[in-house]
Amino acid sequence: AEAEREVSNDLMHAVLYVEKSHKQPAQLANDINQLLNQATHAAKKYPQVKIETGAQSTYPIYDADNRKLKEWRGRSEIRLESADFKASSQLISELQQYLQTSSIHFSVSDQKRKQVETELMMEASQNFQQRAKTMAKAWNKASYQLVSLNINTNNYAYAAAMPRVAMMKASADSVTEQNVAAGDSKMSVSASGAIQLD
Repeated sequence: AEAEREVSNDLMHAVLYVEKSHKQPAQLANDINQLLNQATHAAKKYPQVKIETGAQSTYPIYDADNRKLKEWRGRSEIRLESADFKASSQLISELQQYLQTSSIHFSVSDQKRKQVETELMMEASQNFQQRAKTMAKAWNKASYQLVSLNINTNNYAYAAAMPRVAMMKASADSVTEQNVAAGDSKMSVSASGAIQLD
């Protein structure tokens, strides 16, 4: 027996990055670090938005013959997470002046997920009991005994990543704040087991 529900996403996730090239790896690292430090400083104005460092990489770029080192390219990410969509959108619009957006998606927070899972576990258990009663009745049995019961809280499917947003570097001094739509996630819980008809 199953129980499922569409749950409104209440958590916003975003990944922004900077990618630059330079002939000197030290200067490249310095340029990238300055922009990341600038982003971290800007995020302090939004305490309701959690910011953390993401993936970082530096690799060589060779010429067409793949023989001579041409330059170094580096890429670094920052990750944002918040339940405050307004603050997140404002921060992203600020950061898009010198960072690019890799992805934005939404999910259900752990607190809300646990609450809904508890409700779905009760509902799935009640559905299992109802099916057991139906089986007993179909076999003309007065009652049944529960032999085993397993409750499975399936991984829910969160909203897919939004269309690419401002992937190109902003040419203006400011970027228009985006209105976001969080969408829903489907959560389900299943109850399976065995009964003995009396």
